Amino acid sequence: MNAINIKDKFKLVDTQWHPRQIATVDNMQVILAKIQGEFVWHSHDDEDELFQVIKGTLYMKFRDKTVTVNEGELIVVPKGIEHCPATKDDEEVHLLLFEKLSTAHTGNVKHEKTQTEYPKI
Repeated sequence: MNAINIKDKFKLVDTQWHPRQIATVDNMQVILAKIQGEFVWHSHDDEDELFQVIKGTLYMKFRDKTVTVNEGELIVVPKGIEHCPATKDDEEVHLLLFEKLSTAHTGNVKHEKTQTEYPKI
């Protein structure tokens, strides 16, 4: 039971699109990620995902719209909804995510950006 300094933990994240686990809460995990550009279209059949923007602007793409999520805001993507996180103009965005331990990085989609483990930092 120690305080976790999110700014210090972000200094340890050196690769984009490679999430790092900083805590667990019951069967949930708290993840940090740095992203830039466009990710992979995917969904999670059985899990919701919470994205909080710590730095920058996230553009959460859905098939029928794009939601702008500004620094200090969050968005919850309900299970089963196809989505594609993205940034614009080469901006690096820092995210805190909250999701079940069982959540696969890119759902059922296999892609070169897919990660199967989230290292603990």
